[in-house]
Amino acid sequence: MTLPEKVDAVNKVFDELDSRIAAFQSHTTLHCQFGCGKCCFKPDIEASVLEFLPFALHLYQQQLAAQWLEQLEKKNDLLCLILNPTQAGAGLCSQYKHRGLICRLFGYSSRTNKYGRKELVTCTIIKSEQTNAYTLAEKEIDTGLDVPVMNQVYMQLHAIDFELAQRFYPINQAIRHAIETVLQYYAYRT
Repeated sequence: MTLPEKVDAVNKVFDELDSRIAAFQSHTTLHCQFGCGKCCFKPDIEASVLEFLPFALHLYQQQLAAQWLEQLEKKNDLLCLILNPTQAGAGLCSQYKHRGLICRLFGYSSRTNKYGRKELVTCTIIKSEQTNAYTLAEKEIDTGLDVPVMNQVYMQLHAIDFELAQRFYPINQAIRHAIETVLQYYAYRT
């Protein structure tokens, strides 16, 4: 599979996931607070190279890859470079379309516990400020409400490219490796 084909496959997984999450949010009314982004400020967020390949290809096509690599080299802290705390709007992601998989999943997906039950994975703010909707969503998940299961989505990425999906890095390193992968791919093709 060529790099552009991998990017298309990842985008297809992301589009399907985003659609399922939108349906889940619409049904349950669970939502993030306007401008919150609290989960984005965790310094230990990790991602795979594959999930940032679409972003890296976008940067390459816009001739911004070298600029982003330079910014990533200068960045001293562990917070995601895509995070923009001064951004006005619903979220703080400056590249929302190209956000990583955990950024898409957190809040509106589930994990399977040791008893085989799906458990909603969300933040304490949603749990405490939307208690009724959260409790109802948990009950509906038990009775079959469609909610993405984290490990199943990660397995979809593994099926696209096991090598690029298997190892997790701090998020900025994952972005850097994705950009380097794209640059290396095109270095011999232009």
